[in-house]
Amino acid sequence: MTRIYAAMADSLLVATEEAGDVRVTERLRTHDLKCVLATAARPDRVLVGTFDDGLYRSTDRGDTFERVGADTIESSTVMSLAASPADPDVVWAGTEPSAVYRSTDGGETWRRRPGVTDLPSAAGWSFPPRPSTHHVRWLEVDPRDPEHLYVGIEAGALIRTDDGGETWRDHPDGARRDNHSMATHPDREGLVYTAAGDGFAVSRDGGDTWSHPQDGLDHRYCWSVVADPGDPDRLVVSAARGARTAHFPGAAQSYVYRRDGRDAAWQRVDSDVLPTGEGVLRAVLATTGEAGVVYAANNHGLFRSADAGSSWDALDVPWPERFESQTCRGLAVVA
Repeated sequence: MTRIYAAMADSLLVATEEAGDVRVTERLRTHDLKCVLATAARPDRVLVGTFDDGLYRSTDRGDTFERVGADTIESSTVMSLAASPADPDVVWAGTEPSAVYRSTDGGETWRRRPGVTDLPSAAGWSFPPRPSTHHVRWLEVDPRDPEHLYVGIEAGALIRTDDGGETWRDHPDGARRDNHSMATHPDREGLVYTAAGDGFAVSRDGGDTWSHPQDGLDHRYCWSVVADPGDPDRLVVSAARGARTAHFPGAAQSYVYRRDGRDAAWQRVDSDVLPTGEGVLRAVLATTGEAGVVYAANNHGLFRSADAGSSWDALDVPWPERFESQTCRGLAVVA
């Protein structure tokens, strides 16, 4: 059985796929959703962040939800979530304004990690649609070192901690400043990819130095990136010309690219199944840990690739008409 959680703008779509049959429900209706977290290590637990009502948790695979963290998470806007690969009961949450919280009991209780906004670069952090604030857009835990966390601030910095959030390292030279998502790989120490509004980037030394392989990437407002679980050098990324064509239905025009090797050029995905181009809002990508398997969600539905983005199948999931004008805010797949 595979369960897919797609956080759309106004509800969480829960799709259960078993023996070719797909059942769909919607949860958390009327909430402005921002992110979702579910892991194979704790398949019963689902966490969902909202813009207006804090953090919700399910312990029954998304059938029911309850509000958690209201007593300690100071903001009602939870923008990002991550789980530790070493201990799935250690989970992280990022908020607007920018703050990072850690839970060691699967999201029941939370503790704020100090010092994030004390970094020198913080004076320049700003989110353009709401320029008086900024937020933690993405959290990525190093699969080789659970105390090492990458944090993407939208917009202004990529910051890191090496000690579980006790202390922080400020933005390194060469890193992107508008990081939307990141990806690491358990088979490659120090490897981290980022899809950012100012382009794609990769570090192979834990974020100390960065390179920017853009050959073939004609659309460089990057949104979502995943690495093939079976090959850390094989990537899939979603991208557009800019923020307007990525996020706004009236101007939507986005694409998906893949790269098949460390030194290979990017290739735009040309598929009769996976919608790209005019009318398509930027996709959110996810993997399950199975080699070659990548999922994608956009305003036209849910899609699956078994060969790291080379070819795609559409999942037979009922797609409400209102979703056709919504961006997907988060995608998690538990197989």
